[in-house]
Amino acid sequence: MGDPLQHRDLLTPLWRVVVAFRLVAWVLAVAGWFRERDDYPGVVAPLAVLAAMAAWTGVVTAAYSRAAGRRTRTALLDLGVTVLLLAATVATQPAGAFGEGAPIVTSIWVAGPALAMALVRGRGGGLVGALVVWAAVTFMRGYVGDREVFNLTLLVLVAVLLGHAATITQQAELVLRAAAAAQAAAAERERLGRAVHDGVLQVLAAVRRRAESADGLADLARLAAEQEVALRGLLTTGPEVAVGTADLGAVLRLLATPDVEVAGPAGPVELPAGTTAELAAAVREALANTAEHAPGARSWVSLEPADDEVVVVVRDDGPGIPEGRLARAVTEGHHGVRSSICGRLADLGGTAVLHTGPGQGTEWELTIPRGTGR
Repeated sequence: MGDPLQHRDLLTPLWRVVVAFRLVAWVLAVAGWFRERDDYPGVVAPLAVLAAMAAWTGVVTAAYSRAAGRRTRTALLDLGVTVLLLAATVATQPAGAFGEGAPIVTSIWVAGPALAMALVRGRGGGLVGALVVWAAVTFMRGYVGDREVFNLTLLVLVAVLLGHAATITQQAELVLRAAAAAQAAAAERERLGRAVHDGVLQVLAAVRRRAESADGLADLARLAAEQEVALRGLLTTGPEVAVGTADLGAVLRLLATPDVEVAGPAGPVELPAGTTAELAAAVREALANTAEHAPGARSWVSLEPADDEVVVVVRDDGPGIPEGRLARAVTEGHHGVRSSICGRLADLGGTAVLHTGPGQGTEWELTIPRGTGR
């Protein structure tokens, strides 16, 4: 199971807003110059500044569109270049004209770096960026009036609120990553627990049963060697990735032995390969429990596919499970039924229902919806 947030930056939508703002602000600056072009003494200087603004807008658009470009140094460089372009607007107006209210060709485009600073450095970064931009514009004007105070307040509010949103988003991302990591770790522990139970623990149980006599020691040595190899492989590899579909009926027929009878439809019962493997493992666990706790009992496995679900019934003619035995097994640390059978079916979106009682044998009804896929 992979981390769903591993390759996702939750701030990406906010960065797209900053990029869009910069592009729209440049278009507005061009429109503003065209509308007020009679207030400029010449055409070359404003067009040159607008062209430089367009070039830099392209640079920061490319930078902020990639995770590698969303860094403090990039935002600081953006702030520095923007201030330089703002300073270059002195060539667009005669001396003293700005102090008399002449338009500044950069318009609101200069607010872009403050927004970028807010995303990379939070509330403090947004505040610093807004104050630097406002100070540069005020220096150009040479005075502070009601309009300048209003613009400062608006820019600071927007930058600080955006920085606050970025900070909250980053904190939420950390929480989500921690939760995803915990979920992945729990799933991996469950997988390892099932694999160890299905192999190593069953062999150890066999060793315990057969250790009272000298019979079967060679067989026990073989089983122990096999499980040592299996356990080493389990600890050095990740979970298997099943691809495509598999015939559940064919897989279950491989479980047939002189003591186990398997019945099912003649045609294939195609399910996702991962689902088939997990369901077959649950059936093997049920049969293993019968072999361990009811030696000599016969077992029957029946496959009953329907349009919307698949049902596998595993029953035996053993003595059955006494009331309360499963609960005691869990408290004693034996989790075969809970993990290898019920846990597997729950992961598949299905159910595992047990019917048993003293002298009634044991019957598992394993049901999964047809839409289940892994």
